[in-house]
Amino acid sequence: MNKIHIYDSVKKEKVEFVSIKENIAKIYVCGPTVYDDSHLGHARSAIAFDLLHRVLKANNYEVIMTKNFTDIDDKIIKKMNETSRTLEDITTQYINAYKADMQALNILNNTIEPKATENLEIMKDMISNLISKDIAYKTSDSVYFDTSKDNSYGSLSHKASDENAQARVETNNEKRNPSDFALWKFAKTNDVSFECSFGLGRPGWHIECSAMIEKHLAYKEGDFQIDIHGGGADLLFPHHENEAAQTRCSSGQNLAKYWMHNGFVNIDGEKMSKSLGNSFFLKDVLKSYSGEIIRFYLMSAHYRANFNFNEEDLISSKKRLDKLYRIKKRVYGMEASIVNAKFKEDILNALNDDINTSKALSLIDEMISNANDKLDANAKDKNLKKELIANILFINDILGIGFNDAYEYFQFGIDEQTKSKIETLIEKRNEAKKVKDFATADAVRDELTTLEISLMDTVNGTVWEKL
Repeated sequence: MNKIHIYDSVKKEKVEFVSIKENIAKIYVCGPTVYDDSHLGHARSAIAFDLLHRVLKANNYEVIMTKNFTDIDDKIIKKMNETSRTLEDITTQYINAYKADMQALNILNNTIEPKATENLEIMKDMISNLISKDIAYKTSDSVYFDTSKDNSYGSLSHKASDENAQARVETNNEKRNPSDFALWKFAKTNDVSFECSFGLGRPGWHIECSAMIEKHLAYKEGDFQIDIHGGGADLLFPHHENEAAQTRCSSGQNLAKYWMHNGFVNIDGEKMSKSLGNSFFLKDVLKSYSGEIIRFYLMSAHYRANFNFNEEDLISSKKRLDKLYRIKKRVYGMEASIVNAKFKEDILNALNDDINTSKALSLIDEMISNANDKLDANAKDKNLKKELIANILFINDILGIGFNDAYEYFQFGIDEQTKSKIETLIEKRNEAKKVKDFATADAVRDELTTLEISLMDTVNGTVWEKL
């Protein structure tokens, strides 16, 4: 098995990935709070950890990929009060929308997708355990975690004593320490609440991840419960710091052996933020660009780097992806043989080095350039064409791109009515050619050209694409 290196956010360096159990990788990635449509930040995180998933699979790991849905939260309750809709109605809508967006981005299916509302009992058990140890305590509004009882608090993010970081944590005069955080929030007016031995209420945000890992993933023995915990860089503190503390104090184990975080998405230089009014909903971008193009663009930079999203670069990125599909067109209709061994090894080596997509994509560019040169020299080389098909299938498996039909890829953005019109015109042209009515055939081609449609007559029939 090849060695895989990943960047550990806690050690702040690249380390060799060695799974807790041989050939098994248990991963938990913090998922969305389902009160609104997904944005480009969600897409960035999903793609980053989908690449990790694919790389581990390519290295023969059994990957248990888990991503949760936070379906009880202040923002959801606010939307309930504003719209008079039920919690289930709102969260079901946005869970389904998120899944559709992920499918558009060609994200592999998760192994487990737990919801907070379906895992309340394990949260209550964990909180009760912490109360019994006097690590958690009740106030008039909540059950809080006492951070002073955890000697390792702050070891994950190294921010526990940072005054600016602490300002992000809610304050309350009844709290023992300013950094203490809510495990269970007692019910308020117009609140969503659940019965519990320590008071009617609902869970805090941090407890759900610790509890769901404990229930669905955790190794019950050993130093670590899971192999990798991931999420956006903004989650390192306080969310992941608090998760780690809860699990340490409840189970005596460390939550994860490795911690990985993806960078932010900036819009024209500013960090994505709803307060700044520049948070791009993914569904809006998908109206103009296919999910594959967005995926290709977002993975053109390293997953840990902050990403500056702008349409000009997106268009340039599409042109780069177009080149892969133009190769696919040149080998259209061929069966795959075996992927080029050197190409496969080089791509794997790049991605095994902390998912170096920039290097991997440069290797694909080089493969495309060489393939065009060889096809120009010998357009009838079937062995080369079969190998290129195999190479593209490997690219699909490892990077999640190149999976569309070579001609349909260039038809994106054309509505069904227009497609039907184009197909009717092509059929008219074909009939005219059969009876040698070349004037009509040429007139039809000219009409399609005015629609910015290019025709290609191939051994498999006439195909078309949008110019």
